[in-house]
Amino acid sequence: MSFADAQAAVTAIADRIAASSGLEVVEVEVRGGAGKGGRMVRVFIERNADGRKKLADELAASEENGLKLPSHVSLDQLAGVTHEDLESFSRELSTILDVEDALPGSAYTLEVSSPGLDRKLYKPADYERFTASLVKITTVDPVNGNRHWHGRIKSVDGDSVVVSLEQPKKKKGAHTPAEELTLAFSNIEKAQLVPEI
Repeated sequence: MSFADAQAAVTAIADRIAASSGLEVVEVEVRGGAGKGGRMVRVFIERNADGRKKLADELAASEENGLKLPSHVSLDQLAGVTHEDLESFSRELSTILDVEDALPGSAYTLEVSSPGLDRKLYKPADYERFTASLVKITTVDPVNGNRHWHGRIKSVDGDSVVVSLEQPKKKKGAHTPAEELTLAFSNIEKAQLVPEI
């Protein structure tokens, strides 16, 4: 079984489990082969939009008890995956992978986790969800002579994202206007959030 086939099989099963659990699969990685070490299967999950709304409602209700989120964090942006979610998802995925023999003839190690604070962005919906968040982006082809960008997601416009670039620190009292850059999704090699703590 090729890597692509193995990844497609794991992804299909993970998506089925996630859909029934109020979760969403962010990324699936399948590495290694059927040899001595076996395969490494990594699945990153988070709450789907309905799950995040439920969490946001619960957190908003708990604000009455003094819970405050940092001002740059939107309730909708929270992944909200618990240890119980990860454990339950991992157990169910492992069982189905074995029953359906999705990785025939190979031992595997399964790792299920949250994408973390520095999560990768894959699809336009990810960029929309994290509008106003700090992000670093690497492009396939240079834009204005550069492939590496650092800034805040301003908006998503069709097949591209608009980023307000972070300016290098200047002398005290000097201000430079933020430059905006429009990057086509087709030219983005990788993008990930930059944690702000």
